Amino acid sequence: MKYVSEQYGTEPDSPWPKYKYNQVLRHGNNKKWYGLIMRVKRSVLGLDGDDETDVINVKCQPLAGDILISEGRALPAYHMNKKLWMTILLDGSQDMDFICKMIDESYELTK
Repeated sequence: MKYVSEQYGTEPDSPWPKYKYNQVLRHGNNKKWYGLIMRVKRSVLGLDGDDETDVINVKCQPLAGDILISEGRALPAYHMNKKLWMTILLDGSQDMDFICKMIDESYELTK
């Protein structure tokens, strides 16, 4: 992902060879995750269809996450703590400015 490389010097890593599309975004100094990029079936996200879609999980403030989920900008986090993380679709339904802002917030929350 060009944005995290330029903004934070992060190169996504793939800790699970079986799942080549799943990549972790980590801080360089403490190795904490600030993002998880995955390809998952839409149905596991509670969406229509059984095709796969790319998503990113980012950490968020609980109230902010609740608001964004209620507005339809995000989903409850897939496969992570749903109070502290949220899932954003990377299917073109959300603009890059919003996605980058959420990545920035996650980066700050996980420092």
